[in-house]
Amino acid sequence: MGAQRRVQDIETERVVPLATTAMTRQSMNDEQRWQAILDRDADADGLFFMCVQTTGIYCRPACPARRPNRENVHFVDSVQAARREGFRPCKRCKPDDAASQADRRAEIVAAVCERIRTSGERLSLDQLAAEAGMSRFHFHRVFKDVTGVTPKAYETALRSNRVRDGLATTPTVTQAVYDAGFASNGRFYASTNDMLGMTPGSFRRGGQDMTIRVAFGESSLGVVLVASTESGICSIMIGDEPESLLAELIRRFPNATYSGDDRDFEQAVAKVVRCIEEPARGINLQLDIRGTAFQLRVWQALRKIPRGSTASYSDIATRIGAPKAARAVASACGQNTIAIAVPCHRVVGKDGSLTGYHWGIERKRVLLEREARA
Repeated sequence: MGAQRRVQDIETERVVPLATTAMTRQSMNDEQRWQAILDRDADADGLFFMCVQTTGIYCRPACPARRPNRENVHFVDSVQAARREGFRPCKRCKPDDAASQADRRAEIVAAVCERIRTSGERLSLDQLAAEAGMSRFHFHRVFKDVTGVTPKAYETALRSNRVRDGLATTPTVTQAVYDAGFASNGRFYASTNDMLGMTPGSFRRGGQDMTIRVAFGESSLGVVLVASTESGICSIMIGDEPESLLAELIRRFPNATYSGDDRDFEQAVAKVVRCIEEPARGINLQLDIRGTAFQLRVWQALRKIPRGSTASYSDIATRIGAPKAARAVASACGQNTIAIAVPCHRVVGKDGSLTGYHWGIERKRVLLEREARA
């Protein structure tokens, strides 16, 4: 559990690229599973098991025993499923230990993450792989499978976070960049907007150079605040009082310039309100979504949940290739500041319970009921 908790800390780091989804049992077809068996692919262990009809046993994909004929094999997703069908575990590959192998991988990756955190210098992929006791290629796959991001992206996340902290305390932007471990200003500035959501100088001044348009609307669920940067909608909030919603936005960007009385922008607010009242209309607005790599992957998955449907935190974790990160998914949902357009209200507990919602459980219940009817 400790290793898993440390690995899930990745969700708090800012990362530039939107990581791709790692291979999961849902993404593998039977042809790919059979190829994994032919390759004795250790990375596939724990994703599925092969049941051999002629011997009555089930094995891991990387089992060292002689490979059976393809026509005698079918696949299951768990040891429980294999047992229900009457198969017994292989004595050579011991498939019942697959779960413990996954835990060992998580512990190794957690140790590597800690090594990256505490190292005073940049570590190459070869160095990290050697310390993990794996080949370069295998380590890269395992790290990404467990965390959802590459080792390089994780290291970039840590350095980006250090820049964010350093900008508030160091006398110059350049010093903050170098103190965080960036080799040059150029490398940092190439991705600065993704890391900070604005230029370093603007971040340092609490968004002083930013202009955020703000407008309010009235809905049956309460007051709606919609805020937008030049890039698109950056926040949609629902609450009881406009003052408290505006105060929450200002806390994020205390020194930004806020503007209102924009009739063109008020049309965007009207679209949001219409979507709340009549979900069948949908919502089509340009969004300015900023967050960590993990959050972006979660929020992207949320936007793929069909209207009128729900998914559990575990479902989302599996879809983004991090099946053990249900708690981290819940945290990412709680950090979503673009209500409705990024539909975190469609995520429920494993038992179907409504669990939490940033804007209130009752509003979540009403939204789901309206979408179900639509």
